[in-house]
Amino acid sequence: MYLDYKKVGSRIAARRKELGLKQWQVNEMAGLSDKYLSNIERGTSVMSLDVLMKLCTVLQTTPDNLLLGALTEPAHEKESCLYNNKIRNLNETQKKLASSLLDWIASLNFSTQ
Repeated sequence: MYLDYKKVGSRIAARRKELGLKQWQVNEMAGLSDKYLSNIERGTSVMSLDVLMKLCTVLQTTPDNLLLGALTEPAHEKESCLYNNKIRNLNETQKKLASSLLDWIASLNFSTQ
């Protein structure tokens, strides 16, 4: 199977723009060096599997979507990925506070009428 790296790069760029992210932001969140994402998006660099998975996490998508253009991620998984990314960027104190807040919200008894 032939993988068109220019198309892969184009899908990565499109997803990044869809999320309103700049290249430097994705580089920082994925732990990539400067200009690396630009090279990937232009198809001039081939990324490793590790980098692919980091980009999938940051861009909240799946490898098949970036590599093949096939989106198979269920909506609940996309939501979970979004929440995980937000939590991952918190410090330990913030994580404990967020956990306590979620516990409190879960304990509320909302009745629907």
